Amino acid sequence: MPPSPKPFEERQTQVEEALFGSPPLASALLVEDEEGDVVGLAAYSFLWPSAGSTHSLFLKELYVRDTLRRQGIGVRLMDELRHVASARPGCSRVEWMTDRDNPDARAFYGALGFAEFDGKVVYRVKTGAE
Repeated sequence: MPPSPKPFEERQTQVEEALFGSPPLASALLVEDEEGDVVGLAAYSFLWPSAGSTHSLFLKELYVRDTLRRQGIGVRLMDELRHVASARPGCSRVEWMTDRDNPDARAFYGALGFAEFDGKVVYRVKTGAE
């Protein structure tokens, strides 16, 4: 059984620390609607090393509000991520993952022309911090 979600205030504090701490652990692109509500986001960070001595932009989370999907928001976010990566000296690629049992995400990335890479196996170990 998955752990229950943390209270909103605790999650908000974690996000603020990650994005605005010194140094920030992550960055995010946000898409807002006319009322200023966030309807899409791409959370990312830079990893090093990547190929050779370069680094990569790692997309941690791509989200578009359910009711606004298939309207180009996700495409714009992916385009902007590639722009962010190419504008950063020494950044050679953009990388991300999705679950094998997420056919919608896999179809979205496939429709953008991105091929699945099956050369890696992901491992994860908990450190005690939740």
